[in-house]
Amino acid sequence: MDEASLEFTTALRATKMASAFCQNVGKDLAKQGSLLKSDRSPVTIADYGSQAIVCRLLKETFPEDVIVAEEDATELRDPGRENILEQVTRYVQGLLPDSTPEGICSWIDCSSQTTTDRFWTLDPIDGTKGFLRGDQYAIALALIEKGVVKLGMMACPNLYRDPAWPREESGCLFVALKRKGSFQIDLGGRSKQSLSVSMVAHPSEASFTESVEPDHADQLLHQRVAEKLGISNPPLRIDSQAKYGIVARGEAALYLRVPSPSEPGYRESIWDHAAGSIIAEEAGGRVTDVLGHSLDFSSGVRMERNRGILATNGILHDIILEALEIQ
Repeated sequence: MDEASLEFTTALRATKMASAFCQNVGKDLAKQGSLLKSDRSPVTIADYGSQAIVCRLLKETFPEDVIVAEEDATELRDPGRENILEQVTRYVQGLLPDSTPEGICSWIDCSSQTTTDRFWTLDPIDGTKGFLRGDQYAIALALIEKGVVKLGMMACPNLYRDPAWPREESGCLFVALKRKGSFQIDLGGRSKQSLSVSMVAHPSEASFTESVEPDHADQLLHQRVAEKLGISNPPLRIDSQAKYGIVARGEAALYLRVPSPSEPGYRESIWDHAAGSIIAEEAGGRVTDVLGHSLDFSSGVRMERNRGILATNGILHDIILEALEIQ
């Protein structure tokens, strides 16, 4: 597989179109367009439309491929949600004019919760709360074959392009192919740069990144580990898999996600890490769980054999694992 492959070009088109869709919605509906799923987590019009767009483009090209994605259209089909479906349809039609409400629901529902030897995994908006705040979020898409991530794409519309100028232009697209490297492209496709992780070799010189939301992560433990290692830089807190991009381009030397003690049985979802992990690894980094085990994308939609996440520049990985082991 290379950048001329049908998988790559289709995924690139789908990710860019979904990103444009989310940007359009975000301008108008970031505060007004949310509803609550049955588990009370926020989901937006952009979640549904983004998934519909990506699933349609993938299925048109790869009709036999399984797509494992986060959303389904159950609530959109609810008569009481007609207004939400109408808004999703209107925004999708801005990019795919032949879209209908029925078609949108069917594209969303073509997603599966069962993995196979070859499947795509999609998070249509990773970091919904960040999206609603007008902060960081990502559209994350990955192709997995026999448990190995072969391709990862992650659009981050609100992420600054240059870490040296965080208040300047924003909009990044991270892409990675197995054994082909990681790259950052601006969302307009006008520039492309190869990514490399930080060469920081001593923890005291490192910066680390973690989630804004503490729901599933033990941020107090993160801080204790940082203090033990002499990391004095405050954590860079960012929503979504954008954290993997931050590590891949050398802005932070590690991303840590230790499960919260209040949720001892919590397991990560594959769509939250597949795209980001290959982007960090192909930039020279290393990604495991907090026990040092490789991430397992073959055991279903939940990573049942893993606990937490540690992504580093590789140089610091074993040092961080040792610090975690003694907590």
